[in-house]
Amino acid sequence: MDNRALSYISPKATIGENVQIGPFVTIEDDVSIGDNTQIQSNVVICNGTRIGKACTIFPGAVLGAQPQDLKFEGEYSTLEIGDNCTIREYCTINRGTNASGTTKIGSNCLIMAYVHVAHDCIIGDHAILVNNVNLAGHVEIGDYAILGGLTAVHQFVKIGSHCFVGGGSLVRKDVPPFVKAAREPLSYVGVNSLGLNRRGFEQKTIDQIQEMYRIVFLKAKNTTQAVEQIEEQFQDSPEKEMIVSFIAGSERGLMKGFK
Repeated sequence: MDNRALSYISPKATIGENVQIGPFVTIEDDVSIGDNTQIQSNVVICNGTRIGKACTIFPGAVLGAQPQDLKFEGEYSTLEIGDNCTIREYCTINRGTNASGTTKIGSNCLIMAYVHVAHDCIIGDHAILVNNVNLAGHVEIGDYAILGGLTAVHQFVKIGSHCFVGGGSLVRKDVPPFVKAAREPLSYVGVNSLGLNRRGFEQKTIDQIQEMYRIVFLKAKNTTQAVEQIEEQFQDSPEKEMIVSFIAGSERGLMKGFK
């Protein structure tokens, strides 16, 4: 049921077709909401927010608020949310700063209750952030990544595609694609074989990924030596390219290997 009469919706906002808006919602001027999106009660959508089509925003979420960053000086920035996303109760997702200009969430993401996504974060498609995940600024998360509940991620950390991070983790270092990460300090605990199987990866490909990560995490090599051996030992493939490029681009360094 549409309750726009009980909400404040700026006449300058762009609202698509068949958008459902619950009571006590606030939608500011510079906001765009795509067709068939549902905004439930007590949601606040701030200037600079762009929401795609067929999203569902649950009660109490605050989207596009100013960054919690002392360097922020009121510059123009945005929050961009893709299509078919579900954002559950009381999530807070801040817009960007001058550093990148935007915070981005891909399509088909599930952001569960009480998640915080800070300024300038980039989240890929099909990602799942379980209840109470907290992302500091400038975090990057790849497609199909899953972060367990109560996980906290340090600023500028990168988490690769198809990762699974165990609940309650403290993520201080980069987590490369296709792996499972758990323990304290956060460590490699294997390849995310179950997730890869569910997404149609062939067993041969999964086995090759496991062999590459044995070199990275289990054979006492530094990252330069590990990348060199992977380049020499394995034929080119999309998975090899993702792993090698992620390791080469890691600025914070990788999480620990299994011991």
